Amino acid sequence: MKIQPTRSRRSGFTLLELVLAMGLLVIIIGMVFGTARTSLALGNTIVKSQNEEMLHQAFFELLSRRFSALPGNTRFDLIVEDSSSHYLSDLTLQNVPLSFTWGGQERIAKAVQISTVKQRSGFLNIVLKYYEDEILEGSESDFGSSAIAPEPFAEIVLLEDVAYFEWRVLDGRTMEWQYDWDVQGRLPLQVELTMAIGARGEEIRQIFWVPPKQNPEVIIRQMAQSGGNGGAGDGGGGQGGTPTITIPTPGGNSGDGTGTPGGGQGGGGGQNR
Repeated sequence: MKIQPTRSRRSGFTLLELVLAMGLLVIIIGMVFGTARTSLALGNTIVKSQNEEMLHQAFFELLSRRFSALPGNTRFDLIVEDSSSHYLSDLTLQNVPLSFTWGGQERIAKAVQISTVKQRSGFLNIVLKYYEDEILEGSESDFGSSAIAPEPFAEIVLLEDVAYFEWRVLDGRTMEWQYDWDVQGRLPLQVELTMAIGARGEEIRQIFWVPPKQNPEVIIRQMAQSGGNGGAGDGGGGQGGTPTITIPTPGGNSGDGTGTPGGGQGGGGGQNR
C-alpha cells in the first residue's frame, strides 16, 4: 500500500483577509472618533449656551438692581435714533453717584449711560459708559451748551452680537408707552426692554419696575417753606392781646397792667402821694 505524503498547510492570513480586517478597523475607528467629535461639539454648545444664559441673566439683574435703586432726584433721559437698519438708543441716568476702582484709582461717576454701538458686522454692542461729570442739558456742569461732547472715563461692553435692542418707558400719569423720555423731575413707572442676540436668537422681553420715590430736593424745599410760614405765624400770634397782669406796688394800691395789642407792657401801679 502506497501512502501519499501529506502537504504542510501554511498558517496565516491571506491578503484579502488583511484588507477586510483593516477596512473594518478603519470604519470602527472612524465611528469612534465621529461619536467623540459629536459629543465634544454638543458639550461645547451646551457650555456656550449656559454661559450666554448666565451672561444675559447677569445683565438683566444689573438693570433690575439699578432701576429699583434709583433715588428720587435721578435724571432719566432716553434718546432713540433711527439708523435705517437699527434703532440706536442712549439711556442716561444722572445724579446716581457710583464709586468704584478703575485703573487702580478710586473714581466717582455722576452719570452712567447705556448705549447701542453699531458694528461692521451689522450687529450691535451694548456699552456701559461712566462719566465723571454731569452730561445732560440743564445740569450744573452745563455740558449741553458746550461744543465739545463729554468723553466717558470708562467703558464696559455688556453684550455683543445683538440683533436689535429697543427700549420703551411707561408714563405713570398717562399710562402710555413711549419710545423716548426727557421729562425732568419725574421718573417713568416701568421700563421695557426687547432684544435678540445673534441672527437666529430668540426674542427676549423684560419689564423693570421703577419704584416711585420723592425727590429729596423737593422735600427740603417744602420743609424750608413750611418752616418760614411757621415763623411768620408765630410772629403774627404776638399781635393778640396779652392777659391782664396785676403788679403790686409798695405802700399803695396795685395798678392793673393791661396788655396792649402788640404785646406791650401794662400800665404801672398807682403811687402814694
